Amino acid sequence: MLLIKKQDSPVYQNFTAEEAGWKYLNFCARRMQRGDTWSEQTGGYEYGIVLLGGEFSVESDRGSWRTVNGRRDVFSGLPHALYLPANMHFTLTAESEMLDIACCRVETDQCHEAFFVTPQQSHEMGIELRGGDNASRQINRILPPGSPCHRLVCVEVYTPSGNWSSYPAHKHDVRTLNPDGTLKEACLEEIYFYRIDKPQGFAFQHVYTEDRSLDELLEAHDGDVVLVPRGHHPVAAGPGYNVYYLNFLAGSDQSLAASDDPDHKWFYGTWKSMDARLPMVTLEMNGA
Repeated sequence: MLLIKKQDSPVYQNFTAEEAGWKYLNFCARRMQRGDTWSEQTGGYEYGIVLLGGEFSVESDRGSWRTVNGRRDVFSGLPHALYLPANMHFTLTAESEMLDIACCRVETDQCHEAFFVTPQQSHEMGIELRGGDNASRQINRILPPGSPCHRLVCVEVYTPSGNWSSYPAHKHDVRTLNPDGTLKEACLEEIYFYRIDKPQGFAFQHVYTEDRSLDELLEAHDGDVVLVPRGHHPVAAGPGYNVYYLNFLAGSDQSLAASDDPDHKWFYGTWKSMDARLPMVTLEMNGA
């Protein structure tokens, strides 16, 4: 099971690591109406909650937070996000007519401080324009490597209509070290959670190993999830449709260390320019 289709319900994505057939990543996405609440005890998990659209507030035994100038949807600004550690209780309340959020939780034996990421902080962490030509895309850091948490890593990626991303193809499924002892490749599970700017839009994602023991070409639509347990995993946005995906990763290291597909590594540095449609979202768009 690599493609999980969006469900027609308020909690439109919801699966556990056991159901996914792996160890770390549990995921849900939900829509709520003004005044709706979601309460949980984090237990032995750390949580990453990302605002997709709307406004929310959170009350907990570790603090209180509220979004200000939240984005209308993922194509309308930079994110708010909330990191919650193990062994705490929280209640999240929808403060807008419609709230759309995504949450990933990962088992942990560590305890960190809760913290809130605002659009201003996301902007300060750096909006990266990566690649070039028709492999241009925008990456927003939410919980990058080095964040004060245990395993979670989170970024969001914008791929303009017709472009490729996660390209040249890369993998992160075998933990290996460089000769100097630094990390060369981490062993990570990864979620691609898709939002697309038109309801009929689509993206193609190829998940494959070099020996083709895993070789799946998947068509993802708005609200779908692609699971990447191993192998390379490039994405192509359908012409006419701007594609967003939210990546959560966890595994051997809090890292994005990866290895390129040697057949396509030559592509680095061949591009002539960055796509003029980027950046697709900016801080100035929030709350507009």
